[in-house]
Amino acid sequence: TAEFIAQMYGISREEMDEVALRSHNNVERATKEGDFAEEIVPIQIPQKKGKPPKIFDKDEHFRPGITLEDLRNLPPAFIPKTGKVTAGNASGLNDAASATVIMSMDKAKELGLTPLAKIKAVGYGGCDPSVMGLSPVPAVRSLMKRSGLKMEDFELIEVNEAFAAQYLGCEKELKINREITNVNGSGIGLGHPVGATGNRIMVTLIHAMKKRKKTLGLATLCGGGGVSIATAIEML
Repeated sequence: TAEFIAQMYGISREEMDEVALRSHNNVERATKEGDFAEEIVPIQIPQKKGKPPKIFDKDEHFRPGITLEDLRNLPPAFIPKTGKVTAGNASGLNDAASATVIMSMDKAKELGLTPLAKIKAVGYGGCDPSVMGLSPVPAVRSLMKRSGLKMEDFELIEVNEAFAAQYLGCEKELKINREITNVNGSGIGLGHPVGATGNRIMVTLIHAMKKRKKTLGLATLCGGGGVSIATAIEML
């Protein structure tokens, strides 16, 4: 799908590597500045007898200090010599879990809980499986049609990075402002845990908006087979 999308939109290897570099750099910066601290639950890993447990509280996929030159030197992953997709501009396969609690406002009040955010609107979409990475495009357009929202209404955006080419295809179609998108990195830098990425994106978006005092955000990702969902999140 990534090679097809790169061909469809005339996306260069250089563009893809630049997106990958930004993802790794954003994750590295966010990790150093503690931006993920509130959204990561530390895990204690038992050690040998007599040694204290190791505290696992940081993602380990990103490459500290990676450069564009490092990415340029990687060989194509799928098509020898002429391919543009590499291990560097594609997401990693990672083990991870993510959770959120969703309930009505009435139930939250009954339980004495203060919600972080609310789901303002949703959209669904699909596309041909051969270009499944573009499925966020119809999903976001569905959301905008149903809600009356426009791309310029969103203050922060999260779009998954299964591949840099897939992200770029969505960016071009939806005219996404890269400066407000994946501000703490995404799948290429953080990793792309199967079955957890959608919720991880939502959690990261909410915490990024909270830190930056933003109100309205958009989260979307491509799904296997060419299906997608997009969600508008409003901070409370």
